[in-house]
Amino acid sequence: MGIKDQFQDKAQELEEKARQARQPGKGAQDERSARAPQPKDSPQRSFDDISDELDDRT
Repeated sequence: MGIKDQFQDKAQELEEKARQARQPGKGAQDERSARAPQPKDSPQRSFDDISDELDDRT
C-alpha cells in the first residue's frame, strides 16, 4: 500500500466520522456520553450505605 492510498483511506475515515457527527442520532450521542466523566457517587445512595462507609473510615 502506497502513501497515497494511506492518505486516501484516512481521508475517507475522517469524512465518515464527520458525516456521522453531523447526523443527529445515536452514534454521536453515544460517543459523547462515553467520554463524559462519570460521577463517583450515585445521588441515590441510601443513608445506610453512607453510614456504613463512615463507620469503615473510623
